Amino acid sequence: MLEPQMAAFIARAAAIYPGHTTSLTPREQREAYDRYAAALTPPLPQEVITHDAQFKAAAGHSVALRLYRNRAKTGAMPRGTVLYFHGGGFVLGSLDSHQLITARLAADTGLDVIAVDYRLAPEYCAPAAHEDCMEVTLAALQRRLPFDSPADGTLQLAGDSAGGTLAAGVAMRLRDDGIKGIHGLALVYPMLGTDPQPPARDTEAQAPMLTLTDVHAFRDMYWGESPPYPAWTVPLDATRYDGLPRTLAIGAEHDPLRDDARVFAERVEAAGGEARLWIGAGLVHGCWRAIESSPGVQAMHEEVCRFLCAKAGTA
Repeated sequence: MLEPQMAAFIARAAAIYPGHTTSLTPREQREAYDRYAAALTPPLPQEVITHDAQFKAAAGHSVALRLYRNRAKTGAMPRGTVLYFHGGGFVLGSLDSHQLITARLAADTGLDVIAVDYRLAPEYCAPAAHEDCMEVTLAALQRRLPFDSPADGTLQLAGDSAGGTLAAGVAMRLRDDGIKGIHGLALVYPMLGTDPQPPARDTEAQAPMLTLTDVHAFRDMYWGESPPYPAWTVPLDATRYDGLPRTLAIGAEHDPLRDDARVFAERVEAAGGEARLWIGAGLVHGCWRAIESSPGVQAMHEEVCRFLCAKAGTA
């Protein structure tokens, strides 16, 4: 059953955004999505300042970054940085579209949050988005990003939906390459495979905000319509789940992707790692935008903040 406030949010969202439709071009879809996001994005919290910069990738293109910093930082606040990879099915989304989330994380944790504007499909298919996020993460570990960051701070990865795929894939690739330095991995209603895990794949195939058909359409635009896919870009196709950072995996009850979070957490734990699963009762995919009205989303946001603060060294 939907949380009452979530049902009201869904009705409001439907009046603004018709949802993903293959009848529109990618550009038209992005314009519609950005208008929807802008309508639900409040002004920056007073305590948060931003700094935009460009990161030059080795291939020659630029990746836009935005730093969110709490200007009211005190000695009691945790020191560290979160790289945030936005959702949008690898097709939609931008620094602006997810500012509601990234700004609130910076305001409520005191951590620096750096949003990454990776290349989008179908113009850039797999593994383009993964490569951008990987390169930015390596630069962050080597302190080569165009921002000043606390020298003693920890680095964590976070993302929602497709951004969760990117965060998990980068963490697994770093592990495989023997590169350490990621202290936490926060995945919010992540898309971790090329097909959702049962039973939610079937029971929530027609869920509000994201349907199974939507998932498959986004999948095909990024990965293509048939395998093989670049192995490190599909976390639930991996053969190893050991050696990963401490992980928070969040699923929404009414989401065909709900069990991706569950299966990933179970595999990490079975491999001897530390993973916490949190399922949002009455919530839907993309619900973080309802943080001002939904008690369930507020609880979810608090869970993410507690996790990030704890992994940064201050609970």
